[in-house]
Amino acid sequence: MVTALVVDDSKLMRDFISNTLSRSGYSIIHATNGLEAIDRYRNNPVDVVVLDIVMDEADGLEALKGIREYDPHAKVVMCSSMSYKLLVLEAVKMGASDFIAKPFKAEDLLEAVNKCVSGKVEKTIDNY
Repeated sequence: MVTALVVDDSKLMRDFISNTLSRSGYSIIHATNGLEAIDRYRNNPVDVVVLDIVMDEADGLEALKGIREYDPHAKVVMCSSMSYKLLVLEAVKMGASDFIAKPFKAEDLLEAVNKCVSGKVEKTIDNY
């Protein structure tokens, strides 16, 4: 079973992402901020991370940095509003595997996560 770490400070968004992925067979681990994300990633076998950018206590960029320092091959799908385009670009430069803009549909989320897990992400920084 593929395990996803879902990181978002919004319970509504965490639940939406978790429910979408679990209906497709993913096992889910949750975190509510970047510090928890780093801790959960280090202490649990995780295949993919779905990571919000804007959060308290440590944002998604800080979490991405901590996760990538621990595992340079971590597969991370960033998600946030496109109003944070500069942060999205920074996340991609820092090694995020992909980005999905909020609000998104369940099928778009699943497509992005499945591509990330399979290693078939085709996006480059020029796509943003």
